[in-house]
Amino acid sequence: MDMNKKLLLTSILLLLLVKTFGQSKEKIIDDYFNALVENQQFSGNVLVVDNNKIVYERSFGFSDHVTKAPNTPGITFPIASISKIFTATAILQLKEKGLLKITDPVTKYLPEFPYPEITIRHLLSHTSGLPPYNAFFDKEKKERPDKVFTNKDFLPGVVANKQPLVYRPGEKGNYDNINYLVLALIVEKVSGKTYENYIKKNILQPAGMKETVLFPLPEQFNRAEIKNFTFPHVYLHLYDDIPTKSNSIPYVKEYWHSYGFRGFADYVSTIQDLWKFDKALYDNTLLKQKTLEEAFVPVKLNSGKNNPDEFGLGWEIEKDSTMGKLVYHSGAAMGLSSNILRNVNRHQTVILFDNAHFNAHENATKVMMLLNGKKVDTPKKSIAKIYGNILYNKGATEAREILESIKKDSLNYYLSENEMNALGYDFIGSNNPYHLPEKHFYKQAIETFKTNADLFPNSWNAYDSYAEALLVNGQKEEAIKMYRKSIELNPDNKNGKKVLEGLLEKQKN
Repeated sequence: MDMNKKLLLTSILLLLLVKTFGQSKEKIIDDYFNALVENQQFSGNVLVVDNNKIVYERSFGFSDHVTKAPNTPGITFPIASISKIFTATAILQLKEKGLLKITDPVTKYLPEFPYPEITIRHLLSHTSGLPPYNAFFDKEKKERPDKVFTNKDFLPGVVANKQPLVYRPGEKGNYDNINYLVLALIVEKVSGKTYENYIKKNILQPAGMKETVLFPLPEQFNRAEIKNFTFPHVYLHLYDDIPTKSNSIPYVKEYWHSYGFRGFADYVSTIQDLWKFDKALYDNTLLKQKTLEEAFVPVKLNSGKNNPDEFGLGWEIEKDSTMGKLVYHSGAAMGLSSNILRNVNRHQTVILFDNAHFNAHENATKVMMLLNGKKVDTPKKSIAKIYGNILYNKGATEAREILESIKKDSLNYYLSENEMNALGYDFIGSNNPYHLPEKHFYKQAIETFKTNADLFPNSWNAYDSYAEALLVNGQKEEAIKMYRKSIELNPDNKNGKKVLEGLLEKQKN
């Protein structure tokens, strides 16, 4: 065989290997998401990029679980706190233009800001020590329930209701939206443009992001119908198998009706548009490479240590660097999660939206692992969730039978003591983050806690929770037995001892 034929054959084999490897990566990622969907653990869009090429893109689930309208690649998602990286990018652009320094105190640009020790760097890295904006406005919110607070209200409200800092600036890290609200005000003051207009002209348009728009949070959570929009959904209870639209929950609607602040969570976008943003960062359309490298370094605390959250200037940095330098930003709200995860050493990106679960970053990280040839466990179904749903709908006998039949199948199911415990309290009516009218299913709660104690007989907490449910249901004698069992397993169970002493004292009387 002559040299030319050898070279041709070698080239063909290499092309086949590359194609096969690409197909295998795509299939591995697809298998992962199919398992998530089967387990009711994912509903949304995903885009995976390797060296500027899409290796996987797919939509799953419904944009509206009531109408069964599907998620599609071009549908707009609320990206929640991913919006913060637009704000951070704006600040860093202004720094590049020499219009501000990140070491500058906020008061240089907002003189009435009542915390002179806080710098722009503190805001970017969530190390300012500012309390949540609720601390400044909840009182007025109660007095004026129809008012929508906007950025124009922020500084007057902070000045009028000044609160102590949670900690000295730079001493700790504490992720909070208020930091980026203040940064948005600085963008406006320094640029002379509205926040929305600055982001549009200097980030969205240069990156070609035509589908990304500012969509105020009060509208996101209060409009019943929105064209080409994925609605956030929540599972109201651990025993539910169908999620509920977040904007149908009175507490959610009321909360986001009141707070219309901008700068931290108010953009909607598509996975393709966020990829355009990603590319605009890689080709330095938006920021110089030196600026990006600075942004991707964890900010040091006053002590010289890294912020435990590993925040840089707008980006969070993964501690594990075995796959390369991973930087990301997540978003989450009531009924959605989002994530953009970038491997800046290998030009790999995972963009993920989910409109019914809160694990976007976890799943994005696992996809990045799969992309780099690392092993990831196949998603498993929650036994607690299955048990709770059957217990609620069909009763204790069938629920226990199903549990016994699947608990040994550790390849496809997992059993969590904590999830079972949370399920029990959900039946009691204790788990109510959405401020719904309380529902009390004491019979199911007692059955759940009893089952949990049977499954984890060495857990003092399982017996303590079981005792609490019995007591709430008026079964004092049984409650005493379970408290005694809990204290036997954990003599340091102070609360259990206190309740038991009270019960025994009442028995004497």
